[in-house]
Amino acid sequence: MPKIAVKKLDERAVLPTYGSEFSAGADLYAVADEEIVILPNETKLIHTGLAMEIPEGYAGLIYARSGLASKRGLAPANKVGVVDADYRGEVMVALHNHSAVPQKVAPFERIAQLVVAPFLKATFTECEELSDTVRGGGGFGSTGTI
Repeated sequence: MPKIAVKKLDERAVLPTYGSEFSAGADLYAVADEEIVILPNETKLIHTGLAMEIPEGYAGLIYARSGLASKRGLAPANKVGVVDADYRGEVMVALHNHSAVPQKVAPFERIAQLVVAPFLKATFTECEELSDTVRGGGGFGSTGTI
């Protein structure tokens, strides 16, 4: 299990926490002096007050909290945020309101979840032809399933 060094940039910041024994994502908490109102179709950057040292070969992936997204329409604007191993700034969540009504984020509310995952680094090489497959260039529903 990788250890993540976390620096509090705000003394009120809450370290990420896992909601259950088998949770893949650790909850990230908003740091704010007062409620933050996010209007319909608006995105606001929400502070966590934390900086992290993600180990080399890993990325911190910021996902929506399912309840927040399904019940209130609040989810990361970029769908999945990425915290790279060499980033040392504050981890912030670009929270977007997909609902038709203003939504409030309370100070220290759980706003997203962080999944620390290994990744493979690829080398990209230009070529003239790609190998054939049965699927070929079919995409966007070409398999007949939704």
